[in-house]
Amino acid sequence: MIIFERQLLIMQIYRQISEIIRQNQEAVLCIITGTTGSSPRKAGSKMIVFPDKKITGTIGGGSIEFKAIADALEVMQTGIPTQKTYQLEEDLAMHCGGTVELFFDPIKSNPDLYIFGAGHIGRAVARYARDFGFRVTLFDPREKIFDEFDQTAFTCINEDYFAAIEKATFSKNTFCVIVTPKHQYDENILIKLLRKPHAYLGMIGSPSKVAVACKNLIEKESFTKQEINMVDMPIGIKFNAVTPEEIAISITAKLIDVKNDLNK
Repeated sequence: MIIFERQLLIMQIYRQISEIIRQNQEAVLCIITGTTGSSPRKAGSKMIVFPDKKITGTIGGGSIEFKAIADALEVMQTGIPTQKTYQLEEDLAMHCGGTVELFFDPIKSNPDLYIFGAGHIGRAVARYARDFGFRVTLFDPREKIFDEFDQTAFTCINEDYFAAIEKATFSKNTFCVIVTPKHQYDENILIKLLRKPHAYLGMIGSPSKVAVACKNLIEKESFTKQEINMVDMPIGIKFNAVTPEEIAISITAKLIDVKNDLNK
């Protein structure tokens, strides 16, 4: 009976992980990898911790579970798998007297990629980036801009850029690419996005366009040089890209580079 219940719990845990991934959510899987002495649960026990501190499964309840939830939330913020050892009596005032080794494995959501401008370059970036784990949203107010574009794998926002920015949700896991058809749009969108949380922000443009934008950002908008230097402009990995598809490859390569660097 105990073995059957344990198998049911394991199945519940893995179904929950599958649902977390399907819904592009975040959580941390906590696994007891070893114990010594007396402990509430043994190696193999599992628990999922969600951002709101709710859990599925258990690693023993009481002080150790309370501490593990707090540590899991920290791991959720860093995104780095972590191993911790708890001395139950010394660290947690649990009279069991043993030790528990716990592995924290973050279940990460795919990063959001917001592309401002759904022209040739923006669409190509969307297609490429989707295959590398980005959840893509394109923004463009132009009429019929999305009519001949396969929207099944993307979110397409056909309204004013600035109204859309105010409605969108930004986080430290948001990547932003600015490739609109007008310089004025690009710079004004950049100003808005610089004030939003983001993991990456890049703007297309020639060296002269970028120089003017930097000057305006400092003199008119009071951004610091350090803030401006964090913007990838001209956007992308530098190579001799000419066609929209080649430029999109350059941009996508930069997105992958930043994403993987964040996941180290």
